[in-house]
Amino acid sequence: MKKVNNGLVKMNRQYFGTDGIRGKVGTYPITPEFVLKLGWAAGRVLCKGHSGKGKVLIGKDTRVSGYMFESSLQAGLSAAGVDILLSGPMPTPAVAYLTHTLHAQAGIVISASHNPYYDNGIKFFSADGSKLDDEIERAIEAEMEKPLETVGSSMLGKALRVEDAAGRYIEYCKSTVPRNLDLAGTKIVVDCANGATYHVAGSVFRERGAEVIEIGNQPDGFNINEACGALHPQTLSKAVLEHGADVGIALDGDGDRVMMVDHLGNILDGDDLLYVIACHRLLGKGLGRDKMVVGTLMSNLGLEKALANRGIRLARAAVGDRYVLELMKKHGLILGGETSGHIICLDRTSTGDGVIAALQVLAALSGMSYSLHEITSEVSKTPQIMINVKADASVVQYDGTQAAVLAAKTELGDRGRVLLRPSGTEPVVRVMVEGEDAAQIGRLADGIAAVIAERA
Repeated sequence: MKKVNNGLVKMNRQYFGTDGIRGKVGTYPITPEFVLKLGWAAGRVLCKGHSGKGKVLIGKDTRVSGYMFESSLQAGLSAAGVDILLSGPMPTPAVAYLTHTLHAQAGIVISASHNPYYDNGIKFFSADGSKLDDEIERAIEAEMEKPLETVGSSMLGKALRVEDAAGRYIEYCKSTVPRNLDLAGTKIVVDCANGATYHVAGSVFRERGAEVIEIGNQPDGFNINEACGALHPQTLSKAVLEHGADVGIALDGDGDRVMMVDHLGNILDGDDLLYVIACHRLLGKGLGRDKMVVGTLMSNLGLEKALANRGIRLARAAVGDRYVLELMKKHGLILGGETSGHIICLDRTSTGDGVIAALQVLAALSGMSYSLHEITSEVSKTPQIMINVKADASVVQYDGTQAAVLAAKTELGDRGRVLLRPSGTEPVVRVMVEGEDAAQIGRLADGIAAVIAERA
């Protein structure tokens, strides 16, 4: 991996992106044949050196294709001589947690996160519930170049279903906030995006005393992320106002990101939620002597200024929760997040977790005696526009693109920022321009996007 211009991160792997392997179902590499071979290769790499067969946990979200890829992974892992634990539909962070507590050598999640149902993907966790290092992903890819060899029949892996997976995760989530946190009298609307949290999220908040109204909790294999959840928080905003709720919580399809809504229907993104948790951690001296949290190159300037007013510094990582986590670990920090709603509380969990992040926000509000609207009003967002252009990542290095970016940066001076970033999960280049004048940044973003579209 190496960093290049504009905050991009270039990956030197063939299949793995910033968050596993992802694509359209039926289009290489998201095919049953590939996933079978991937399971075999992963089993050989991740369980290498383990005494006995080793075991790998498999979880999935609610996409109809999850059944197919679950079977493919089982076949590949079994052929590698690895036992399989099946959790069924479970949030991505739940698989990370269960991998560690069930003493598995690795966890695998079948999910395309916030993408539509016709996409899917494969994500991995190590034995401690962390995402895999680049070196291990490269080792798995190298293993896939070898012929698939099935172990002898006496060594084939067996599959076992984890019947209490949901209950284990619910209890874990509840344990991440003080025992005396009582949400009685609080009305919460929870939007599960018809995804992997549909059978766990509501229970977490209800068992903490809240009155819970659930929406987006009727998955049919096709409606995941469809006009609901963290990608479409307007649905939640409307529901909060209709029910007169105190707060709304919108999760995405695999449960690793969250957006929230205050009692007035205002939509709050990951920057807002990171601010709330950071302020509460600061009061409890939970940010350490450095008083620093990690955001990304996309984090709004308004967040940085609001944190500074509280005496908290913001470090910026490349976009992607894995890079946020890397920078957190490098500096020994406990809190980081992305505007998209990935919030990582390393003093509570090993990866981004939408349910746990929402609980931390509610605990913060209780501990500081603020309403969600009051505390987030301290974050005055700088106008920011993002345009997604369908294009190959190479277009970023095109002379015309670079010239357009330079011209925009020159015009903005120190009153704004320009960022180009190829998505790690879909074939688009994201154009972000931030500045004080909304009309100006819109014009500049449109100009850069037009240059990219013409070259694509």
